[in-house]
Amino acid sequence: MIKAVVVDMDGTFLTSENDYDRERFKKIYQILSNKQIRFVVASGNQFAQLKSFFPGMEENIAFISENGALVFENNLLIKESHFELDLVQQVMSYLKDHHIDANFVLCGVHKAYIEAAASEEFKSFAATYYYALKEVDRIEELEEDKYVKFALSVPVEKTTSIQEALQHSFGKKIVAVSSGHGSIDIIIPDKHKAFGLSYLADKWGISPKDILAFGDGNNDAEMLQYVGHSYAMANGSELVKKVAKHSAPSNDESGVLQVIEKYL
Repeated sequence: MIKAVVVDMDGTFLTSENDYDRERFKKIYQILSNKQIRFVVASGNQFAQLKSFFPGMEENIAFISENGALVFENNLLIKESHFELDLVQQVMSYLKDHHIDANFVLCGVHKAYIEAAASEEFKSFAATYYYALKEVDRIEELEEDKYVKFALSVPVEKTTSIQEALQHSFGKKIVAVSSGHGSIDIIIPDKHKAFGLSYLADKWGISPKDILAFGDGNNDAEMLQYVGHSYAMANGSELVKKVAKHSAPSNDESGVLQVIEKYL
């Protein structure tokens, strides 16, 4: 029996137009609510951005943001993990000193930070995913915040080499994971989406075997391995297709909604 439904957003729940069939989901969500089936959003994106997709419903949806570092329920932060400050400085120095052709956003609990000198193109890109975004003169001069993730934008053809170089340089101190399309997230080891989801499942008394989850990127792999009913999107990476038990139609075919409707 399904007791919770968990969805990644970009490339999974959202179409290529960065939206979803809202009327169709509204009907599904009402049925889920009536059956007391939890709905969870699990994404690498910022909470402020994620909840904007669900106006009027955000208090009844749990959010696992920043790839598992932050967990929200009833609009409240209920679980957080963050990097040590000296490691944050080390990673920033590496990104700047090694000229790895990466733009990046430093993600905190309260806000995300980007340098004022960044290109307008990158600022526009960052603003799409980080609604609480602050421009700073020097990102090394850390604000009073706790830091949970680095979000990198790199040339698509260099994604794998940069990811591997980061992992080699910092070893077990970080995890560099690609979510596709030239995006690399540097996250806290073991603080992935499955970590956040397991915290919620324990809190709610739900077994992983009763959870239905969807994903498309490599940062969804642990979550799909954790749940009993896992779906890789048709447009997903080879890794998620390998670890998921089932496949769903693509995000542009509202594949998540199709599968949920069949379960209901």
